Parts: sequence; structure tokens; C-alpha cells
Amino acid sequence: MHAGASAPDDVAQLRAARTDPAAFAAFYRLWAAPLHAWLRTQLPPDVANDLTAEAFARALLGLPRFRGRTAGSGVAWLWGIARNLIREHQRSARGERRARERLGIAERGYDTGQWDEAEARLQAAALAGELARALAGLTPEQRRAVELRVVEDLDFGAVCAELGVSGPAARMRLSRALAVLRSRMEGAAS
Repeated sequence: MHAGASAPDDVAQLRAARTDPAAFAAFYRLWAAPLHAWLRTQLPPDVANDLTAEAFARALLGLPRFRGRTAGSGVAWLWGIARNLIREHQRSARGERRARERLGIAERGYDTGQWDEAEARLQAAALAGELARALAGLTPEQRRAVELRVVEDLDFGAVCAELGVSGPAARMRLSRALAVLRSRMEGAAS
């Protein structure tokens, strides 16, 4: 659907979620970020956050009425709920705007910087496992070079001293390690 290929077990997850909260949690973990990203293309960040939560709440409450049978129909159902929420929000916003205009009340803007920071944290958390696996795949020497230069933010002189190698050797080790990490992380993001 909107997040790439539909998970083949979305229908099974939603059917199981009627009696197993872990099944709904798995469905949520798989689809919350893609749904939120799509809603962000339609709405301001604060509204997208609220409607993401509301879409999953309505899906949870609507589980007894879910009738999907084919792979992808659970995700389609969730996006349908979200589309309905967008329409409800737009109707409500129009009414609120007209009321503000009639009363002469200025619309209040919101700082979206905090939402962007929260989204960046969510994306980073989603990649944390992939990064840990990529780091584990480095040689111990490469991993130590990354830890010293990137994590501990040491200058190359300190990195060389800690590793017991020359400046060019330390730079080469770090460069190769970062190339491996970049390659593995790009593969994980695909």
C-alpha cells in the first residue's frame, strides 16, 4: 500500500488482535510510521500526530467489524479510516475557521520544530537495530575506530594514539568502516 509492499499477514494480525493485544501491537509497529508519514503529506505535523493515534484507536475499536480477507486489505482498511479522519478534520477546521472569522479571532500558529525533532527521533529509533547489526559486522579494529572518532568525537591525533597506528592508517580504517556502514544502512533502508 503506501509503505511499499503490503505485509502478507496484516489480515491475520488484525483477526488475531481481536483476542491478542500483541498482534495489534505488531500491526501498529509495522504501520504507524508509514501512516504518520503519509498523514504528514496531507496535514500539519500536530494534526498528523493526532490523527495517526486516532486512526489506530478507531481500528482497535473496530476490530470486530473488520472483514478483510486478502493480503493488504487490513492496511487498506487502516488507510480508509485515516482518509475518513482527514475529511472529518477538514470539515471541522472549516467550521472553526468560519466561527473565528465571524468573531474576529486571529488563528494561532504553532511551532512545528518540536514535532520535526520527535519524528527524527522516531526514525532514528527505527534504524537503531539496523545500525547495531551493521556495527556488529565490522572488524573489531574498524568498530573501535568508529567508536573513538564518531561516538566519542575524538580528534584524529587521539584516535591514532588510542589505536596505536599512524594518522593515514587511522583515517583509512575509519573511512573503510564508514563505507561499510553506509552500504549496509542503505541496504537496510531499501
